[in-house]
Amino acid sequence: MSSGQISDGQRPDRARPGVNRRFARALAYLWDSLAIGLKHLMPRSLFGRSLIIVAAPVVLLQVIATYVFYERHWDNVTRRLANSVAGEIATVIGGLEGFDSDDDKVRLIAMAQKQMGLKISYLPGQTLSGTAPPLSRFSILDGNLKSALRQSFADKPFQIDMQTQPDYVEIQVQLDGGVLRVLTRDKRLFASTSYLFILWMVGLSLVLLTIAIIFLRNQVRPVRQLAIASEMFGKGHDVADFRPAGAAEVRQAASAFLEMKDRIQRQIGQRTEMLAGVSHDLRTPLTRMKLQLAMLGESPEIADLRADVVEMENMVNGYLTFARGLGSEVAAEANIGEIVESVAMLARRHGADIGVELYGDLAAHVRPNAVKRCITNLVENARRYSSRIDVTASREPRMIRIQVDDNGPGIPPERREEVFRPFHRLDVSRNLETGGSGLGLTIARDIVRSHGGDITLDESPAGGLRVQIRLPI
Repeated sequence: MSSGQISDGQRPDRARPGVNRRFARALAYLWDSLAIGLKHLMPRSLFGRSLIIVAAPVVLLQVIATYVFYERHWDNVTRRLANSVAGEIATVIGGLEGFDSDDDKVRLIAMAQKQMGLKISYLPGQTLSGTAPPLSRFSILDGNLKSALRQSFADKPFQIDMQTQPDYVEIQVQLDGGVLRVLTRDKRLFASTSYLFILWMVGLSLVLLTIAIIFLRNQVRPVRQLAIASEMFGKGHDVADFRPAGAAEVRQAASAFLEMKDRIQRQIGQRTEMLAGVSHDLRTPLTRMKLQLAMLGESPEIADLRADVVEMENMVNGYLTFARGLGSEVAAEANIGEIVESVAMLARRHGADIGVELYGDLAAHVRPNAVKRCITNLVENARRYSSRIDVTASREPRMIRIQVDDNGPGIPPERREEVFRPFHRLDVSRNLETGGSGLGLTIARDIVRSHGGDITLDESPAGGLRVQIRLPI
């Protein structure tokens, strides 16, 4: 064999790395499965998870302490007590078998009852019954006592009855001339303080868990209040009564939330004031331009300039409407159904063919004027491009759904997000009858999202566009 060759016994085991990788993948899969299972079993609330963190070690400690106590201490004490009673009975049996006189046996039994605290009776000429005694409720005690009796007199049959006599254990031993019947208190065979120890341990644990639950509720309450305040602010409601509370970390998060709320409100106020100021300042030069154009007479060029001025005026009005939509209207309890009916009535006055369907209790805490402006924009947009409008409002779990359907041309799916851009118009013509300023849907979505909801576009069953509003309640 050349030096470059390797014998079969010297070849390295190349299969072992592959086996190790498969074993590692199997362990990783089992670990991931266990983690997923525990994730589904774990409660989702902070209070529930915190309670498990506190209660799990206590319960585990209880189980371990109880197991060690019963397996070691209580079992050892019970075994020694059983051996003591078995030894006393064996002593009595030895004395009875050593005496021939009945008087001696009677004196022995009397002395054993007085000194050992046993109730002993000798039944000459009887034998043990073949019927097994009732099962004991104390399996550990029963097993230890049987083991002790077998060690003390292995050659003699016996029976143990722990159920017939309350507070007593009856032991019957078959002797040559009869049956020895012994009654002993059950307290002599097991330590009664064991139950007190278990009760004290369980009782103290329950008290500690109760205190922990109260403490955890007080700690979780500020977190829940912070979540409620954030949700209310996201829906456009006032949260002026919210104050930081709880642990230092929770107070820090609450203070950061309040600072963020103030910054957002200042930003919205500044933007609203800026839009309102710019729009108001533009009205003066537009008015002068309209007056000057009216004095120039009639010509195609003048007509184009007038159309530009009218379009600019519509855009300024759109700015003002957009600014009012970002205003500081206070939220109040309102009936969405009444708002929808008032918008539909106004649309009918302008010649719209509109139907309304209302389902359920439509009361909600909203900004009524803003919601009315939102629905008005949607209905006006549908009236501009269709001949039939259907408005449906229904109450669903945790929200109110409003749908505006029309039979117009609709909007292609790939262009539905574009219409929400400010001043964006799908109609690229300058026709003021069909165009608008391009702010209607922008204002509508801004109002809905300021209430914590959302607005989506879809295809209507009538063939046109469906605008769907979801307002949380």
